[in-house]
Amino acid sequence: MKKSTYIWLGIALFAAALNLRPAINSISPLIEIIQSELHMNASSASLLTSIPVLCMGIFSPVAAKLANRFSLEYVIGWSLAVIGIGTIIRLFTHTSFFLLSTAFLAGIGIAAASPLLSGFIKKYFPDSSAFMISIYTAALAVGAGMASGGAAPIQHIVDSWQVSLAAWSLLALAAIIIWVLVVLPQKKKDRAIQTFGGAEKLPWNQWNAWLLTFSFGGMSFIFYSLTAWLPPIVENMGYSKIYAANLLVIFMLLQVPANLAIPYLLKKIPSRLFWLVTAALFELIGFGMISLSFLPWLAACFIGLGAGGLFAMNLLLPIDVTTTHQAAASWSAMVQAVGYILGSFGPVILGAVNDMTGSFSYSIFVLIAVNLLMIVMQVLSVKRNFKQEKVASRPKIG
Repeated sequence: MKKSTYIWLGIALFAAALNLRPAINSISPLIEIIQSELHMNASSASLLTSIPVLCMGIFSPVAAKLANRFSLEYVIGWSLAVIGIGTIIRLFTHTSFFLLSTAFLAGIGIAAASPLLSGFIKKYFPDSSAFMISIYTAALAVGAGMASGGAAPIQHIVDSWQVSLAAWSLLALAAIIIWVLVVLPQKKKDRAIQTFGGAEKLPWNQWNAWLLTFSFGGMSFIFYSLTAWLPPIVENMGYSKIYAANLLVIFMLLQVPANLAIPYLLKKIPSRLFWLVTAALFELIGFGMISLSFLPWLAACFIGLGAGGLFAMNLLLPIDVTTTHQAAASWSAMVQAVGYILGSFGPVILGAVNDMTGSFSYSIFVLIAVNLLMIVMQVLSVKRNFKQEKVASRPKIG
C-alpha cells in the first residue's frame, strides 16, 4: 500500500474519531439552560451523558457481529450517519424525552464505531498500533474539547441551545464524505481483506479480558462523571460559571498531548503498567487538589493529562494481547461494552449525590475511591496478561 494511502486512511480515522464525543460533551456547558427550559433535575439531566455511554456498552458487541457480516468499513460509515442524524435532529428539541431520545440515537452510532475503529487500526496499521491509537485518542480529545469549549459560545451567538447542540452534525457530514472517498474505495480494491473475517467470539470466559474490562470501566466512570459534572463541582466551590466551563475545556484539551505522547513514552519505558499507574496517580493528585479547593485550574491539568494517558493505554491493551484485527475488535467490543456500562453509572451516581445532599462536595470522594480500585485492576490485569503471553508468545504488555 502506498504511503499516501496510509496518510489518507489516518486522516479518515481521525475524522471518524472526532465524532465520538461532541454529542456527549456539548451537553455539559449548556446543562443549566437545558435543565431550566426542560424542567429537568440533576438526576434526569445526567441521563443525557449516561444514555450514550450506556448505549456504547450495550451495543458494542452487536457492532462486532455486524462487522463480521458487512465489514467494519461499511458499519463504521453507517455509524457516522447515525451519529449525524442523532445530532442534527436536536434542532427540533422541545421536550426532555425528545432530547433523551437523540442521546440514545447518537449513542447507538458511537457504540458501533468505537470498538470497530480499534479493529480498523489493527487491520490497516498492524505495525504502528501504538502511534495510531494515540492519533485516535487525540481525535477523541479534540472533538470533546471543541464541543466543551464551543457549545456555549455558539449558543450565545445564535441564542439557541438547540442550534448549538445540532451544529456538531457538521463534523459527521465531513467524516462521512472522507470515509466514502478514502476508505470504501480502498475496501473494494483490497479483495484479500474484503470481509471482516470469520466470526470471533467475545472473550466472556477469559478472566484476563475481565480485568482489562474493569480497568476500562473505572476509567470510563471517572471520565464521564467529570464530563457531566466538573463545571458544577467547580461552581460549588465558589468559582464563576466561565471559570468552571474553562476548566472543562482544559480537562479535555490536555488529553491531546497525553494521547500523542504515549507511543514516545512507551519507547522510553515499555512497561504498560508503569504508565497506567502513573496516569491514574495524576488523576488522584488532581482530585486531592479539588477536595482541598486548591488551584482548580492546576487540578484540571493533572486530571486531563491522567485521563488522556489512561484512555490511550486502555485502548492499546486489547490490541496488544490479540493477533488479528477480528480478535482485536472482539476484545475491544467486550472491554468497551461492560466498561462503558460501568461508566454510565458515574454521572447518575454523582447527580444522585447532588440531589440528596444539595452539594457536589462528596462526589470527589466517590471519584477517589473509584480511582484507587482502578489502580488495583490495572496491576492485576497487566500482570495476568504478562504471564499468559509467555505461553502464547504474544507481544509484551508488562
